[in-house]
Amino acid sequence: MRRLAAVRPPRAVERRGVVGRLPEAWRRPLAIAGGTIALAWLVVALAAPLLAPHDPLAQDLPRLAEPGPGHWFGTDQLGRDILSRILYGARVSLPLTLLLVVLSVLIGGLLGAVAGYFGRWADEAIMRTADLVFAFPTIILAMVVAAALGASLGNAVLAVLVVAWASYARVSRGLVLGVRNQEYVLSGRLLGFSTWRSLRVDVLPNVTGPILVLATLDMGTALLLLSGLSFLGLGAKPPSAEWGAMVASGVEVFDSWWVATFPGLAILTVVLAFNFLGDTLRDALDPRTARAIKERAL
Repeated sequence: MRRLAAVRPPRAVERRGVVGRLPEAWRRPLAIAGGTIALAWLVVALAAPLLAPHDPLAQDLPRLAEPGPGHWFGTDQLGRDILSRILYGARVSLPLTLLLVVLSVLIGGLLGAVAGYFGRWADEAIMRTADLVFAFPTIILAMVVAAALGASLGNAVLAVLVVAWASYARVSRGLVLGVRNQEYVLSGRLLGFSTWRSLRVDVLPNVTGPILVLATLDMGTALLLLSGLSFLGLGAKPPSAEWGAMVASGVEVFDSWWVATFPGLAILTVVLAFNFLGDTLRDALDPRTARAIKERAL
């Protein structure tokens, strides 16, 4: 009996504090790194006026000064502090990226749900339109739309939205097709539930997880597209502090490496952060993956 009552070996590390209360998928290093970077950029975007050492539009510093005390990221060809412009650029790039993804989810998700739930002519019309969008390279179609609308940040957002909604529509349609004939959905319809109530109560909760994962992963893609349009002169216009436009200005003075490098690193860190968060969210919402992660942690 004493052998059966042997003390179980303790875990190597007893997790405590905030991290210890998180699910196993969110305790992994990549998840913590992604969350920390995303939270840091959120704080930067909110507190940019307090953190920026100089006015991002002021041209009162030495031109093309190398990184050093007083201007840690150097200055550009007009004598503007690059660090201050990056901090203020977070207030432009991040909100527009979030707005773009939210609109893409709402428009594409709703159209895909309608196509999958009703089928017939609605399915054909919406999916053939999505196929038309997929027939063109994403950046090329976004460039065409932005050029047709005119170069501005608002038009760049609309251009990316034109090419971004289709992926959500296709994913949403596939998910709705998988659940619309389930017994609980059919039972609700037999009980007299309206179409919109059935979509909201029975279908939506079962398709939200994959759509949320796709939206998190698409944050990085949306930021790259917006920055790419600004880099090509189809987005932000001078003197706006926007990361893609800042990288484009660095191309003009390629020998001064810091002008383009630091805005590029800002884009890189944000993209990596949301990719890490998207992968973690996918693992957390997938029961089989979450179970495997938990077993490895024990």
